[in-house]
Amino acid sequence: MILFDSHCHIDDNLYENDIVEVMDRARQEQVRGIMIVGVDIPTSCRAIELARNQTQSPRDIPLVITSVGIHPHDAANCSSKTMETLKELAAGHSCVKAWGETGLDFNRLFSPRQDQEDCLSSQLAIAGDLDLPLIFHERDSNGRFYEILKSEGPPARKGVVHCFSGTKAEMFKYLDLGYHIGITGILTIKKRGEYLRQIAPLIPEDKILIETDSPYLTPAPQKNKFRRNEPAFVKSVLVKLAQIKEADPDKLSRTIFENTIKFYNVQL
Repeated sequence: MILFDSHCHIDDNLYENDIVEVMDRARQEQVRGIMIVGVDIPTSCRAIELARNQTQSPRDIPLVITSVGIHPHDAANCSSKTMETLKELAAGHSCVKAWGETGLDFNRLFSPRQDQEDCLSSQLAIAGDLDLPLIFHERDSNGRFYEILKSEGPPARKGVVHCFSGTKAEMFKYLDLGYHIGITGILTIKKRGEYLRQIAPLIPEDKILIETDSPYLTPAPQKNKFRRNEPAFVKSVLVKLAQIKEADPDKLSRTIFENTIKFYNVQL
């Protein structure tokens, strides 16, 4: 089995005392790569710092790569200066392999809707200029997120809808745009993941990425023992996905691993 945690936030201070052990456990579970996702300037900088500290050569395993971006929760702070700083970080560090986490979240409205839409549009343009794939966040946008993606940008844009928890119709709309679907530990949760387990087998295997979204969304069975998620637990997502697809876990893990390194344009 070969695994890649395509989305996590191990820059969080919850890991500051045991990041070496976290990496060791990931390595033991055959996690060969980890994407640490930025959601603002401080987290993007911290992700880059972790990548530089953890990966001393291209052969170090797991390889740590990063993204930079502004989460929709922080869209009210999405100034031109902020965008320029993030753009400089992306251009100046080889570990930055994607833009995001960006998108729309109308569930709690930590930032006004118009600010979120404007911030998303700005980031779509910058990612296009830098030729970086995008990591998308969507929650309760009632189709507005899809409308923006459909109307703004080239058909060749690469993107992944991270932590997908939408409907089958929404999923196929994203797939029609050529995007990947990110599957988290929600898939393993008995009640919360029931609908996702019904539709996940419909995702073409070459469009699936798996992720932990650490420190959030700890999968079963680990959630019964650990509150904090970590990259090693991505194996549970893969095993459950293979089970519901009636697929060989090792073969499926290799397919998804290849999807991930191709999406982020890395080699291992």
